[in-house]
Amino acid sequence: MINEFKDFIARGNVVDMAVGIIIGAAFTAIVSSMVGDLINPIIALLTGGIDFSGWFYALNGETYPSLTAAIDAGAPVFAIGKFVMAVINFLIIAFVVFMLVKMVNRIKDAAIKKEEAAAEAVPAGPTELEVLLEIRDALKRG
Repeated sequence: MINEFKDFIARGNVVDMAVGIIIGAAFTAIVSSMVGDLINPIIALLTGGIDFSGWFYALNGETYPSLTAAIDAGAPVFAIGKFVMAVINFLIIAFVVFMLVKMVNRIKDAAIKKEEAAAEAVPAGPTELEVLLEIRDALKRG
């Protein structure tokens, strides 16, 4: 069982996946900052000052000045804004990952085409039949 686990961990796909998860986790901070510091203000400007991250409904019927105040008061809240921001974060991350995969695929395709062109440029040696025919002709002459 330990050997099977070692084989599983040693596979390239598992290591690649682990690297992807680590980079993805680090990338989350960048995307969160981009959404919170760049996209939210633009959305607020376009919607007349509405900040989605503070959009909530207190389910107990009380009115609170902010989401933080409602949570601190122990009120059950329906935090729509947090959900909207999570969706926006997801869409941005998905788009960036799509662009990265597209770029990596383009680089792979270029490398494969280069290898194929190099393989085609190398002249192929004589086939077995050609060698046998040369031997036969040499024996007939000799």
